[in-house]
Amino acid sequence: MQKITDIRADFTASLVVFLVAVPLCVGIAVASGVPAELGLVTGIVGGLLTGFLPGSSLQVSGPAAGLTVLVYEAVREFGLGALGALVLAAGALQLAMGALRLGRWFRAISVAVVQGMLSGIGLVLIAGQLYALTDAKAPGTGLANLAGLPELVVDTIWSDQALTAAAIGVGTIAVLVLWPRWRRAARVLPAPLAAVALATATVALLGLPVARVEVAGLVSAVRPPGGADFARLLEVGAVGTVLAFTLIASAESLFSAAAVDRLHAGPRTDYDKELMAQGAGNAVCGLLGALPMTAVIVRSAANVRAGARTKASRVLHGVWLLLFAAAFPAALGVVPLAALAGVLVHAGFKLIPVREFGPLWRKHRGEAVVLAGTAVAIVATNMFEGVVVGLLMAVAKSAWETSHVHLEVSGPEGGPLYVHALGNATFLRLPRLLDQLEALPHDRDVVLDLSGLRHLDRACAAALGSWAERRRPADEPGAGAAAVRT
Repeated sequence: MQKITDIRADFTASLVVFLVAVPLCVGIAVASGVPAELGLVTGIVGGLLTGFLPGSSLQVSGPAAGLTVLVYEAVREFGLGALGALVLAAGALQLAMGALRLGRWFRAISVAVVQGMLSGIGLVLIAGQLYALTDAKAPGTGLANLAGLPELVVDTIWSDQALTAAAIGVGTIAVLVLWPRWRRAARVLPAPLAAVALATATVALLGLPVARVEVAGLVSAVRPPGGADFARLLEVGAVGTVLAFTLIASAESLFSAAAVDRLHAGPRTDYDKELMAQGAGNAVCGLLGALPMTAVIVRSAANVRAGARTKASRVLHGVWLLLFAAAFPAALGVVPLAALAGVLVHAGFKLIPVREFGPLWRKHRGEAVVLAGTAVAIVATNMFEGVVVGLLMAVAKSAWETSHVHLEVSGPEGGPLYVHALGNATFLRLPRLLDQLEALPHDRDVVLDLSGLRHLDRACAAALGSWAERRRPADEPGAGAAAVRT
């Protein structure tokens, strides 16, 4: 009886996840600069393969908005053919890391860096999709897109077609925001599908002159990488892109797994097995020339909320995606691009922790600085360099916060001063430490006790030795001596 109940719950949940996944798969593919069908291919692999493998039982994998910007940059630099080789290499790295049991170490990545990474992605995604929202072509890089927004506004005002497309896009965003408040309808039809369906119906009924999704067919869209594509993996830029794919896809998947585990009472995630499942999925996506995949929190949360009990729900959602892509590919050709851009602008805003930043700044200012710095670095440079900058900032922040050193001064009136150093004495705190020692009275002997230090680096040891040498009494009267005890 329990199994029958589970089957019914998983069947219903799979339909809900399928309806959420269709517009997101297509929209992410279009925003990434690849055929729309490739987004469905990644979703199918995420359901049928990754969904079947062990790891996390209820989270759902597929193309993610968090990788859109990086994929777009990769396609523009290396070409669509090389995308499969890049994704395959990233999948192989994930498989290797999972086999080496490195999955759990991704939990050691600073949350501020991950949030900053997603915020930077969200900003670049929004800036790029605002052009698609008006059927215009984006200049390219994040900074160029942001700099061109004033000109885009002017061009849109003077173009009837651009205004029409913008109205469709803005209307899509409005439906995405308001639809969940209509709870009865939201239970039947997910907000992304409702928004895209309403926009498509409006364009069709009114015959509006807006751009639509270009459809090539599922079979023709699949392009396995060739020898020349694999040869490009030897380029320095390609290596950086593969590492960025691996780091971002793995971190997002495992952070999503941790979040999904908090939503249900079922089996917990095995992080190493989940990393290998994601690697296997990306390897197959690479062989098919499709988009990279991650575990996606939006689809995963929808799966849990819909009452999924086992991994069968995510496997079935892959079956429905395959049937849709095979039987109804022409249905994509009537979807307006502005509606998909609206879905992704909304997704971009959800990547930015606007509400959380204020409390974070008040309670953990260093974490807020790392978050903001990572986001700005991604917008100003690119994904890989921005994440590296964020990781370096997080390491520097941790080093600063852990290198606390405290001086306790005691001693009888007129007698020698006893200074006990406690904590970690590193070069980061050396200026303040020397200032405190220099402020001690120069007419009294000082005994500096370093036995309470947990760590003393060479820079501090050398500086304290020099300070003691300078404190030793010379021939002049009234000079205080200094002694160092370790």
